[in-house]
Amino acid sequence: MVPHLITALTGPINELEQRIIDSMPAIERWFRLEWMEHTPPFYSSVDIRNSGFKLAPVDTNLFPGNWNNLTDQMLPLAVQATMAAIEKICPEARNLLIIPENYNRNPSYLSNLAQLQRIFKMAGLNARLGSISPDIKKPTELKLPNGETVLLEPVIRTKRRIGLKHFDPCTILLNNDLSAGAPGILEELYEQYLLPPLHAGWSVRRKSRHFQSYEEVAKRFGKLLGIDHWLINPLFAKAEGLDFTEGANTGMDNLAAQVDALLTKVRRKYKEYGIKEKPFAIVKADNGTYGMGVMTVRDAKELDELTKKARNKMGIIKDGQMVQDVIIQEGVQTSERMHDAVAEPVVYTLDRYVVGGFYRMHPERGVDENLNAPGSSYVPLAFAHSTHMPQPGMHPGASAPNRFYMYGVIARLAMLSASYELEATNPDAEVYD
Repeated sequence: MVPHLITALTGPINELEQRIIDSMPAIERWFRLEWMEHTPPFYSSVDIRNSGFKLAPVDTNLFPGNWNNLTDQMLPLAVQATMAAIEKICPEARNLLIIPENYNRNPSYLSNLAQLQRIFKMAGLNARLGSISPDIKKPTELKLPNGETVLLEPVIRTKRRIGLKHFDPCTILLNNDLSAGAPGILEELYEQYLLPPLHAGWSVRRKSRHFQSYEEVAKRFGKLLGIDHWLINPLFAKAEGLDFTEGANTGMDNLAAQVDALLTKVRRKYKEYGIKEKPFAIVKADNGTYGMGVMTVRDAKELDELTKKARNKMGIIKDGQMVQDVIIQEGVQTSERMHDAVAEPVVYTLDRYVVGGFYRMHPERGVDENLNAPGSSYVPLAFAHSTHMPQPGMHPGASAPNRFYMYGVIARLAMLSASYELEATNPDAEVYD
């Protein structure tokens, strides 16, 4: 199923697509050399926006859910990538423990866990679900919409390891983003591999740090291709020490100033490229997740008029965490539609490989709004061919594999940026003077 792109198939995005297809050997060699120096995050999902003149990632999730939205045709890619990743980490691995979100009983999330189990089992691992939630005190079977079940079992901590009753895993996979902080039961596990590491959780991670790394990667990649890196890089700024409670004004003047400065930069770029659209900014929690703590701002003056409801939505995110720091990101509108709904591609990676993805679409949201919100739905990306098999010689925009290869390149740039980011924030990294 190929999306209907309402953007005219001319202009910078097609020039970019053509440049990427023509440069495929150089691009693949560039990535290959990067992965010799850096370790990819174990898995990730990357939200991408295609405006017709710009293609850029707007979020990178290191604890991706929604694996259930990948089609059966995509599973072989995920299984092969899992095998490659596990061989590097723990070649003799037999048992793998998946740690899910503590209180999430959403049927879609449970289906995501079942899909992850399926992928790891097909990769030759005994994969079981171990909950660290206080309310799971005994093995608990939960039913899925398709009639299948998943079994959550309470995690048992010994002195240096965690596991389940009669189940000792070599590797622990977190599908829990640790928004409320790293629980003690997961700390000081010196004898097991923990993927992703604790410092990838939102209690440590910051979006602004990620996009700082992405900007560095985009500049180098832009130089490789001979393009303006702005075409693949959303400008950003950050504001700290905010208070979104009603009547409070702490940090709001600084936020307004940062929004105004960012919009001014974007206007300059629009003028340079002859773009007639009105720029906008997305303000979101710097450690946010699940699409919470996000708002669209078209003029800094709008911040003076935030309603109580808007402040409440911005002020508190997952697990009751207060928002004090935000990233202000150049808004990249989406010009893609599926079934008459605004849509954006989400690309999934495992190890250093693109393994699939889907379109997130929302019939009630505009082209300049966050689509990761209640009411969104998913349509698989048209990976009829591997994302690594573009079709040289095709007219830009005419080939779905070419468009999806381009998405895969952007997703891998974001994944590489995440590896830079995790290296920079690793508390166990050696520091040299």
